[in-house]
Amino acid sequence: MADLTSFQAFIQCKCPRCRKGNIFTGSAYSYKLQKTNINCPHCNLKFEREPGFFYVAMFVSYAMNVAEIITIGVASYVLGLPLIYENLWYYVGLILFGVLLCSPINYRYSRVILLHYLTPGLHYVPGSGDLIQKI
Repeated sequence: MADLTSFQAFIQCKCPRCRKGNIFTGSAYSYKLQKTNINCPHCNLKFEREPGFFYVAMFVSYAMNVAEIITIGVASYVLGLPLIYENLWYYVGLILFGVLLCSPINYRYSRVILLHYLTPGLHYVPGSGDLIQKI
């Protein structure tokens, strides 16, 4: 099996070191709660690098929420919802619905962005975990 590119590993939520193990159990939209694996199932990389590591993902998620709010607001205006006081609650409702709809994706990709792009010293190592899988 050919190794995934960095972007493919990011989109598929794979481990940043081996690009083979899953970071999460289950899918983003399922009846079970999505959880972050403690270690990579393939190379045994510990995802939570230090205690409280994923608190930084809240800031990434906040930035994603702001981008979604602006996008939904501008799209509503461009698609014909006039920006007047009487339509205020339509805007609020649309924005809340959009943010709630995107929250599982925000949870997932804020952690993936943190692991793949914002963690210093965590890089792709070709063949990492292959020895662990053979034992």
